[in-house]
Amino acid sequence: MSSEKFEIPEELLNEWKIEDEKAREIRKKEANWNFINSLPPKLKYALIYLIEKGDRYVAAKIAGISLEELDELRRKANIPIVI
Repeated sequence: MSSEKFEIPEELLNEWKIEDEKAREIRKKEANWNFINSLPPKLKYALIYLIEKGDRYVAAKIAGISLEELDELRRKANIPIVI
């Protein structure tokens, strides 16, 4: 295995950053904030993390629930999966 460092072109990093921001805005806009704000803090903060970062696995860990349970909660909160 090579010990060479792989450099990602700055243009590609900028493109990914823009795509991440667009995805975050879609999740934020579509989310049912009344439902999210009515949840216990642990679940609320997990969904906010999901909206901000898009990482379902970490959000499930924050909430202390399974990925399947998080997806059910995500659907109730109307948070889309943006690809």
